[in-house]
Amino acid sequence: MNPTSTSESFTIFPAIDLRHGQVVRLREGDPQQETHYSSNPAQIAEYWLSAGATWLHVVNLEGAFGQPDSENQLALQLIIQVALRHQARIQFGGGLRTLKDVELALEEGVNRVILGTLAVEQPEQVAQAIQQFGADRVAVGLDARDGFIRTRGWQQSTMIPAIQLAQSFSTAGLRWLVFTDIARDGMQTGLNLVATVELAQATGLYVIASGGMSSLDDIDNARRAGLAGIIVGRALYEGSVRAVNLFAR
Repeated sequence: MNPTSTSESFTIFPAIDLRHGQVVRLREGDPQQETHYSSNPAQIAEYWLSAGATWLHVVNLEGAFGQPDSENQLALQLIIQVALRHQARIQFGGGLRTLKDVELALEEGVNRVILGTLAVEQPEQVAQAIQQFGADRVAVGLDARDGFIRTRGWQQSTMIPAIQLAQSFSTAGLRWLVFTDIARDGMQTGLNLVATVELAQATGLYVIASGGMSSLDDIDNARRAGLAGIIVGRALYEGSVRAVNLFAR
């Protein structure tokens, strides 16, 4: 069965990655390969939402690296205010290492949290989060290189196959999964569509593709393949795709 057949419509998520309160993009998750795009995250949020986006994908990079950052927290609060004005929603991840962190993010106005390191290191917490907050408010983010999971801001490797872990979450009641091919993230080399679709078909989850999006063809291919959505980062910031064309699709 097409996993998105009972889901909401295909969603395009513009990414806002925060580092020290700034909007940046990393290549392959490497903090040493950072490109700075804006010192005003709220203005970026306003731009994407005014162009037609209905969701924002916001990542606290310091949190993902295990480093608290008050500037990112303030930036998130301002982005939430912008989203509320546009009646848009926010998908947020990075540094959510406890259920209390999840609760605080949702109370602050985030619509869906993404559990990454917590989900891998304490997988039983995923079922608890779903039970406590609801299946549509919790996603798991699986970030993989060569099919194997990485954690803690992609800095720590494991020997856990992405598909195996995703299947275990599916049986625990998970509905939403964000899958990133680390080798393609920030590289604009095209989605790893084969691996992403394989993951969706093996689990029946609503899978959002991430990593490497480079053209409108990637979006059309992901939609036709039955994926739930796609995250767009560097291609949008550097003009490989234009917002006016992107969100009208």
